[in-house]
Amino acid sequence: QLQLVESGGGLVQAGGSLRLSCATSGRTFGSYDMGWFRQAPGKEREFVAAVRLTVFSTYYAESVKGRFTISRDNAKNTVYLQMNSLKPEDTAVYYCAADRSYTGSVYDNTRYDYWGQGTQVTVSS
Repeated sequence: QLQLVESGGGLVQAGGSLRLSCATSGRTFGSYDMGWFRQAPGKEREFVAAVRLTVFSTYYAESVKGRFTISRDNAKNTVYLQMNSLKPEDTAVYYCAADRSYTGSVYDNTRYDYWGQGTQVTVSS
């Protein structure tokens, strides 16, 4: 069982930055692919970014490419999402997720087995 706890959300003006963290329990963090998803009010949960356990391959939604950076520190059992040049449309609850199946697409939220409780990000215009 893996527990995930997000932090770092908040209120920021458009153009600003935030860094989200997702701390995990257990000693097997390095064996999980990790992803960030977000859900805005009235909308479905959508993929934001993911990082593989091996060779640290990263993936991004087109809407955040060039502005967001996902990274992981296996020694600290933590995955990060650095968000720059934030826009009002980035406003959502952000969730981190973990998967150890090594199958399916990292973009597909149904492949992830473990989820955090979410952290609110609000970008004002």
